[in-house]
Amino acid sequence: MNSSKKKIFIILSTVLFFFIIGCKKKSSEKIDMYYNYFGLIEGRYVIYDVKEMSHDVALNPQHDTISYQLKTVIGDEIIDNQGLKVRELKRYKRATKNEKWIISDMWTAVIDNYKAQLVEENQRVIKLVFAPTIDKKWNPNAFNSLDSLQFYFTNIHTPYTIGNLAFDSTLIVQQNDFFSLIDYKVNKEKYATNVGLISKTFKNLTIANFDTLNVKKGNEIHYKCIEYGFE
Repeated sequence: MNSSKKKIFIILSTVLFFFIIGCKKKSSEKIDMYYNYFGLIEGRYVIYDVKEMSHDVALNPQHDTISYQLKTVIGDEIIDNQGLKVRELKRYKRATKNEKWIISDMWTAVIDNYKAQLVEENQRVIKLVFAPTIDKKWNPNAFNSLDSLQFYFTNIHTPYTIGNLAFDSTLIVQQNDFFSLIDYKVNKEKYATNVGLISKTFKNLTIANFDTLNVKKGNEIHYKCIEYGFE
């Protein structure tokens, strides 16, 4: 082999070597699906201040508000009726922070086939899909008999602060954001990494003349995280 052919051989061998090393490195790197937005870690709890509001100008009172605290706790791993390994999601309520927690519901949660599923009131709902991107849309009721809807992500991987709680990375799941002469509908949930749901806003209101403060009828629910940790 003459010197010129030898140089070409060495160059090609070097390029091939680094190409193979690069491919191996890429194949060994794990893609982050951001499953930790669902917060399925045993013992993790979140406490919320909750307000439920009902409106009807034909009733007395026309506007009624119920306030309480809700605590969710990720529990043991069990097998559900679909044969999936799921986590218990225990829900406790109390009227004020000075009262004892009383268990109200036992839901289940799982991440399966890139979908975060929550079985609430015997309805399996797809809360998140992974990995989250702005262009993704899904039907949360694909696994139940409720009407088909469309959920989508907004504000992915952004920091957020609630009161004195600061979260490094959050995302919003949005369903409704509709405003008209007589309707005001909002349905969105905010999730934080390693915590899960940190806030929720649901409004299905009949209003007057584009005025969102002039509510004639409807319901609202608001969740706000005030504490989280492990127990």
